[in-house]
Amino acid sequence: MNIGLNTLYDIGSNYSIKTNDKEQETPDEKKAVEKSKSTDELSQDEKRLVLDLQSRDTEVRAHESAHQSGGASTGAASYTYQQGPDGKMYAIGGEVSVSFQSGSTPQETIANAQAVIASALAPADPSGQDLAVASSAMVMMMKAQQQVAREAQEAVTGKETYKNEADKSNNTSTQSTGLDIPA
Repeated sequence: MNIGLNTLYDIGSNYSIKTNDKEQETPDEKKAVEKSKSTDELSQDEKRLVLDLQSRDTEVRAHESAHQSGGASTGAASYTYQQGPDGKMYAIGGEVSVSFQSGSTPQETIANAQAVIASALAPADPSGQDLAVASSAMVMMMKAQQQVAREAQEAVTGKETYKNEADKSNNTSTQSTGLDIPA
């Protein structure tokens, strides 16, 4: 099961562009960026927007990095970018996929679920999607814990049943033979 840890926020600009890290700028785009970079004069609103974008970029990258360091088997972070008035691209949203597989034993499933929960809740400010992923993993973990408890109960009940059957057979054999066996 793949679960996406997704956070996406829009800070309200019309410069929205989505790319991936492997895309390269064309020569025309490079010239446009260089031209916009050479224009040091940005309006106050544009400067404020650049500061907001820089702050958001830092926040998004830290958030996704926290997911990746949480302990679960995670994929690479993918980001949604927005171009600022300065021509630079800023991450405004991100996602890290988490691979969650139930184990071959309930104990493995519990360990896997705990790692997913740790990854989902690793950021200081988990998103709604992060909380939903953690909740799903918690449900799977609880089911595995119930299975462990059921198996333990069956093992105890089985031993008690064996003991009771053994006691019954001992009592029956002593009474049926009519022998007086000293204790």
